[in-house]
Amino acid sequence: MKNVYYLMLVILTVHRLEAQNLNDKKPNFIIIVTDDQDAKTLDVYGDQSCDTPEIDKLSKKGMTFHSAYHMGSYRAAVCTPSRIMLMTGRYLWETTGFNVNYPPLNYVHKAAENYAKISPADPAYFSLPAIFKRNGYYTFRTSKRGNSYEGANLLFEERYDKKNREADPENGSKWHADKVIKYLEKRKTKQETQPFLIYLGFSHPHDPRHGRPELLKKYGAIDPGPPDIVNKRAPKLPINYLPKHPFPVGHPDLRDKNEVEGVMQRRDEATIRNEKGKEFAVIEEIDNQIGRVIKRLKSSGELDNTYIIFTSDHGIAVGKHGLMGKQNLYQHSLKVPFIVSGPNVEKQSSSKGNIYLLDLLPTLCDLANIEIPDSVDGKSFKQVLFGDQQTIRDVLYGAYSGGTKPGIRAVIKGDWKLIKYDVLEGKVRKNQLFNIKENPNELLLEHHQQGIIQLTGNKPSSNQINLAEDPKYSDKLKEMEKLLFSEMEKVGDPFRFWNQN
Repeated sequence: MKNVYYLMLVILTVHRLEAQNLNDKKPNFIIIVTDDQDAKTLDVYGDQSCDTPEIDKLSKKGMTFHSAYHMGSYRAAVCTPSRIMLMTGRYLWETTGFNVNYPPLNYVHKAAENYAKISPADPAYFSLPAIFKRNGYYTFRTSKRGNSYEGANLLFEERYDKKNREADPENGSKWHADKVIKYLEKRKTKQETQPFLIYLGFSHPHDPRHGRPELLKKYGAIDPGPPDIVNKRAPKLPINYLPKHPFPVGHPDLRDKNEVEGVMQRRDEATIRNEKGKEFAVIEEIDNQIGRVIKRLKSSGELDNTYIIFTSDHGIAVGKHGLMGKQNLYQHSLKVPFIVSGPNVEKQSSSKGNIYLLDLLPTLCDLANIEIPDSVDGKSFKQVLFGDQQTIRDVLYGAYSGGTKPGIRAVIKGDWKLIKYDVLEGKVRKNQLFNIKENPNELLLEHHQQGIIQLTGNKPSSNQINLAEDPKYSDKLKEMEKLLFSEMEKVGDPFRFWNQN
């Protein structure tokens, strides 16, 4: 019995030491960013979603944020400012002059030389890879080529950029996953212990959505389309589908309005359902590749000390409200999916959060016990992640100013959301007021038309409309307009709308 006692004591001591060593280690980070993904394509958010078992597992192992947003854009390529904000933790309007030029294809990446050239006067000095490199991390990036913050990209110690929107291994999502897996294998072989920060950016589900044939078949889609008839296996129309937006949103020559492969200017049922099928096919393939990366991470023994963050640069419409792109401020385009698993994150937890993508940088710093730079506007949501609070702010702001100016603005507080339009040299000046608890899909009067109800199978309730013109809500409208103006001033918005002083 004495020998058994001593054996148990040794085992417990070893376990305590292992736990202590794990706690003493800096945590690793894998940031997974998809390109153009509506949160509702995932089970944890969706009313109709595709098969994503690996992302579902991340949600079950960690926390799902139900109120996560990108802040908006001043250009049609919404992903560019979104990714700059993610890399710097700075507000939208502070990033307008940041370097987005990409080097030629034959460029040889020399991170050490690039890092030696920057000073604290350069905003890239306080970007994600630079901060973590200074604090002992190995920084790794693989992502799509273009529409990003080149100032930060230059500073990753290892970098692979390629626009992969095909279905084959060399030109699809597998290429990005393979780069990460190869790094993790090399790390294990060399028994490296330096903490890592990996940025894994997939090029899908951005169009063109070229999926693997078996997945396209599964979701009733043809590539590129459009089909002549509806395939019954294709995903249903979204609840807030419309064949046309009720009024111009202020960007007449927009690519996403006129030139999406397989769609162009068509918004009929067969076309939209086919495009949704293509979208689901490429998202499921991303999920497959995430599974491969996590499997490799687990086999290396480093999963338990790694935070995995899954998100997207922004959402997208794909038929919702008669739109195809992300150049709007409806929930489907302004919100992002956001899931975090890792040390001390409660399993199967969820939170509202009220976070922006730009809050990620200060949060990672907080988790790694790194001082947050003064240049950062974002807030750490570490306390939300650990279950100590539900939100980090009460008010959320959004902007789209990539078309005619001043463009579109949004503000959200509690259950209420205002979207304000001032476009086409004053020809379109409108307010939309929604109670997003009662009307989460931001249904409009047009969604009450019998023909639309027959197509979507959804009959809206009487209050699921734009409430801005209802006299009963005039005080709420004034309150939200005042709040919007206050947020515009707070974040340095350079524009004013027709009725703002």
